[in-house]
Amino acid sequence: MKGASLFLVALLGACGASTSSAVVRQAHHDNTVTGQNNTSAIRVVTTFSTLNSFVEAVGGSYVTVHNLVPIGASPETYQPTPQDITTLADAQLLVENGTGIEVWLQHTISTASNPNLRILILSDGLKHIDHNPHLWMDPVLAGLYVGKVARALSLMDPPHTADYQRNAAAYQQKLVALQNEIAKSIATIPPQRRTMIVFHNAWQYYNDRFGIRTIGVIEVSPGQEPNPAYIASLVDLARKNNVRAVFSEPEYSPKIAQALAKSAGIRTVSDLYDDSIANNALVHDYISMLRYDTGVIVRALR
Repeated sequence: MKGASLFLVALLGACGASTSSAVVRQAHHDNTVTGQNNTSAIRVVTTFSTLNSFVEAVGGSYVTVHNLVPIGASPETYQPTPQDITTLADAQLLVENGTGIEVWLQHTISTASNPNLRILILSDGLKHIDHNPHLWMDPVLAGLYVGKVARALSLMDPPHTADYQRNAAAYQQKLVALQNEIAKSIATIPPQRRTMIVFHNAWQYYNDRFGIRTIGVIEVSPGQEPNPAYIASLVDLARKNNVRAVFSEPEYSPKIAQALAKSAGIRTVSDLYDDSIANNALVHDYISMLRYDTGVIVRALR
């Protein structure tokens, strides 16, 4: 944000001994982050639903969380509404992912003109791969996100720092257990079958963590449809690398993935979740989302 001051805060991620940083800034003023002395819940806005779990787990009853991008929509191609501007105008803390996934957000923040809005960019200070913003798909990096949320809430509400730290540590332990559970499930897939072609590259960090190769990506840039020559090259890659399925998400049209899969003689899997949770009990938060996705991947590849 032009003219906005940045406040870097050292943060120790409880999922490991690595140190990351939380960026908390004000939208329009050059003031430092101050404590919230009132007893009302902190009004937090997240950009998309996958991030809600982190804020809700850490903040508990001390926060109210509102999401901008509707469940089932993509934050990469989202078009904000007048209601989003109203929501940001009343918010105290905005939690965004960053690394270019919310390209629409800057204008929305500026239009909201909220001088008291604090902003937490979860991916800031973390190592990313080729500007890929989907760091949260790795449970280890998700644990660092959680630590950043705890630090930001503590800065705004110092009297409840111990609660935020305790909640963050408890959730990070759940993420460690989830990581181990996923690793055991992926280990049941024969090594030569641990390959994926995906619709968009939300799976790089997950795959790198759990030993799956991302052979190809259908949509290299958000909203940009691939040409026939590129699809033909993906078909060749699928055949050469023993790819068993093309994976996509419900918010995207399945037509291109289905055409690719048909040409390669493999199956289409169109019910993975990453940028958004779902409106059902199986995929209602971050942990259930990764658990569900892992089951889908294992069944398709094993």
